Amino acid sequence: MINKELEGSQLDRQLMYINMCREKVNQLSNELKRPLKCCVQTFGCQMNARDSEKLLGILQEIGYEPSESEEADIVVYNTCTVRENANLRVYGRLGQLRGLKRKNPHMIIALCGCMMQEKEVVEKIQKSYSFVDVVFGTYNIFKLAELLYNRWESGKMVIDIWDSQKQVVEELPTVRKFPFKSGVNIMYGCNNFCTYCIVPYVRGREKSREPRDIIREIERLAGDGVKEIMLLGQNVNSYGKTLDNPVSFAQLLKEIEKIDGIKRIRYMTPHPKDFCEELLDVMSQSSKICNHIHFPLQSGSTRLLKAMNRQYTKEQYLNWVDKIREKLPDVSLTTDIIVGFPGETEEDFEDTLDVVRKAQFDSAYTFIYSKRTGTPAASMENQIPEDVVKERFNRLLETVGEVSHSISARYENTDTQVLVESLDDHEPGLVTGRMTNNMLVHFPGTADMIGKLVDVRLTECKGFYYMGKRKTDG
Repeated sequence: MINKELEGSQLDRQLMYINMCREKVNQLSNELKRPLKCCVQTFGCQMNARDSEKLLGILQEIGYEPSESEEADIVVYNTCTVRENANLRVYGRLGQLRGLKRKNPHMIIALCGCMMQEKEVVEKIQKSYSFVDVVFGTYNIFKLAELLYNRWESGKMVIDIWDSQKQVVEELPTVRKFPFKSGVNIMYGCNNFCTYCIVPYVRGREKSREPRDIIREIERLAGDGVKEIMLLGQNVNSYGKTLDNPVSFAQLLKEIEKIDGIKRIRYMTPHPKDFCEELLDVMSQSSKICNHIHFPLQSGSTRLLKAMNRQYTKEQYLNWVDKIREKLPDVSLTTDIIVGFPGETEEDFEDTLDVVRKAQFDSAYTFIYSKRTGTPAASMENQIPEDVVKERFNRLLETVGEVSHSISARYENTDTQVLVESLDDHEPGLVTGRMTNNMLVHFPGTADMIGKLVDVRLTECKGFYYMGKRKTDG
């Protein structure tokens, strides 16, 4: 069992458990006469993806080799619970893992993330999925090695769920999906309580990280070759309110911009109710903050926005769009929209289409409302019939497509810088990268260009992506 009296910092404690786990893995690897494999599967948002990089870093430090296959010696599901079908998907996948574990009795199955913060979920796992080995939540990702060691020592299922962010340990090993770009958590939790959203209940209340810790992490990333960072939080423009010495999100951005080696700064996600002109001023004067704002709308109806507890009106949202366009004339604006929220009328939906046309979004992430047990919206009356929702959803897609196609094409025959991310999946001889506004570009190139900023002429808009050629190609 874990010795709770161990002295030293939490970082030292976890490094000790990593060493102890490494001995266990080496021993088992020698017995099986093969290397042990690990598979980390991510469900959900970019914050989960960042957490998975930390999980994989710990597992590799312990001695596991990464694998895409779930026929591995340890499988970690980093779960999402925003929608109920996300939970069902995990349960279905667990049924498949049961069969794999029968074939490999040494296999460890670990579950973490937002879904594990629900008491009912943990109870169900204990009752119906007793073959699961380790269960932990969103707040103690850094404890993976300790929990894994405890599982080996006790021979029993280990459950360790925290109800709040007590400690943050950022110095442990991390394996980034991309060596040249990385997410950085600047805050945890959410205070907004939108009536359709489970996040505040599983991620807890807002808690901002200290600016000096964020700066140090980004400096380390820059020293390791990272060129682009994504600042992550459920509501980044309320950053700093929980600090003993409050610092605004705009002030944090100004400090991050000073870090040598970082070429691009992105952030996700701001909330319209907390947007401010100070942020626009900083962005307009910056050479590093990307020319892109993801500005979630959810609905264009003031009546529905109130029912959603979004705390702004249609008019206030459009007013911010006007201010954004005034300060950042060429900015790419993207959004989230929900169709079929309880009580939505045809007039409400037409208000949403009206905002889409007026805001001129480059693209929109569109969702059909899904009941989420545990949220106020799930028990609201006047749930919208499925056929009505689908018809409205199709009309929304059509309107978004019409607007975004004309807006996106504005960059044709212009020059831009592209951060090359990978070889093209479909066309040999091409590479794929992103413009500062987050749009994809495909153009002729080679693997040695990956991770580099390349000057590209945009030759043809294909809707949501561009074809281009290197400027040096003539």
